[in-house]
Amino acid sequence: MQAARHVVCALSGGVDSAVAALLLRRRGYQVTGVFMKNWDSLDEHGVCTADKDCEDAYRVCQILDIPFHQVSYVKEYWNDVFSDFLNEYEKGRTPNPDIVCNKHIKFSCFFRYALDNLGADAVATGHYARTSLEDDEVFQQKHVKRPEGLFRNRFEVRNAVKLLQAADSFKDQTFFLSQVSQDALRRTLFPLGGLTKDFVKKIAAENRLHHVLQKKESMGICFVGKRNFENFILQYLQPRPGKFISIEDNKVLGTHKGWFLYTLGQRAKIGGLREPWYVVEKDGAKGDVFVAPQTDHPALYRDLLRTSRVHWIAEEPPATLVRDKMMECHFRFRHQMALVCCVLQRGRVPGQRENPAPRAVCPHAPEGQEQVQSGHRGLH
Repeated sequence: MQAARHVVCALSGGVDSAVAALLLRRRGYQVTGVFMKNWDSLDEHGVCTADKDCEDAYRVCQILDIPFHQVSYVKEYWNDVFSDFLNEYEKGRTPNPDIVCNKHIKFSCFFRYALDNLGADAVATGHYARTSLEDDEVFQQKHVKRPEGLFRNRFEVRNAVKLLQAADSFKDQTFFLSQVSQDALRRTLFPLGGLTKDFVKKIAAENRLHHVLQKKESMGICFVGKRNFENFILQYLQPRPGKFISIEDNKVLGTHKGWFLYTLGQRAKIGGLREPWYVVEKDGAKGDVFVAPQTDHPALYRDLLRTSRVHWIAEEPPATLVRDKMMECHFRFRHQMALVCCVLQRGRVPGQRENPAPRAVCPHAPEGQEQVQSGHRGLH
C-alpha cells in the first residue's frame, strides 16, 4: 500500500489557510502545518499580532490533529522584502511587498524548508488561485537541478505549469503570485482555487474553526499588517517636506511630508480642500507632488507604459512575442482591477542599444481607460 502523500501547508492563523489544510486532510494526505513569523515588531496598539496568529494556527492544527511547526524568516524578510520596499519608495516608485514576499519568502524559504527539512511531496497555501496541474501531476514532479545558461533547454524538455485564475474572481490572488518561480508552482497545491469565499467560510463554520472564522480579513503590508502608512514609513525614511501643486495652473495647494509617500493616481489628502485631488506626477528633485481635480482629469490617464525586469511564469517569453516583437494580451497593475486588453511590444528605450524593454500599449480600450502606476514589476 502506497504511503499517503505528505503536504506541508502554510498556516497564517486565518480562515483561508485553515480550510486549505482541512481540505487536504479530507483528500487523505498527510498534512503538516507551518506558521511563518516574518516581522518582529508590535503594532501601533502595542500588540504583537504575530503571536496571536501563531496561537490561532496552532489551534487549527490541534483541531485537525496534524503536526505543527513554526519557522522564523524575520532576517530574510527584512533583507529580501522590506529593504527592497523602502528602497523602491525612496526612488519614488510604489512596490508591492506581497508579490515580493511570495517570491522570496513563501515560495522560496518556506518552499525549500518544507521539501528539504520536512520531506514534503508538495506544499500548499490558502491562496485563491489554480495551476494547470492536477494533484497527481504535482506529486509526480521530481526536483532536478537544471543547467544554468543559454543552453539549458537542450538538456530538458518539459511543459511549463500555468498559473490560472481562481473560480472566485473577486478573491482571485494570482496578481500576488505573478513572480513565483516555475519550480515552486510545480510542487504547489491551491485547495481553495475552485471555491468561493462564502463557501470557505461555510466549511470553517461546519468544522469547529470558529476562532479563525471570526477574525477580520488580513489587510495592509504583507506580515506587517494594517497601519497608518505615513506614520509607519516615516519611521524608516527621512521626511522630505514639499508642496502640492495644481497641474492646471501651478498653484500651490498645500504641503506634504515626502513626495515618496504618494502613488500616481491616488487621492492626495490636502488640508482645507473639499473637492478631491489626485496625484498626477512627482518631482523628486524639488519634492513637489503635482495633482489634478476629479478622477476623470486627462492628466491622470495613460495608454502606454514601459517596464523592465519582466518575470515570465513559463521562464521564457511567449513565442509570439519573440517572433513578432508584439502580442495581444490582458493586463492589470492592481489586485481586483478588471483585466483590460493591451498590446505588449518589445520597444526600444531611448538611449538603450540592445535588449529593449517590453512596453504595454492599449489601443482597443477607450482613451483614458488605463491608469499607469509607478513601480510596476513586470506584466501579469
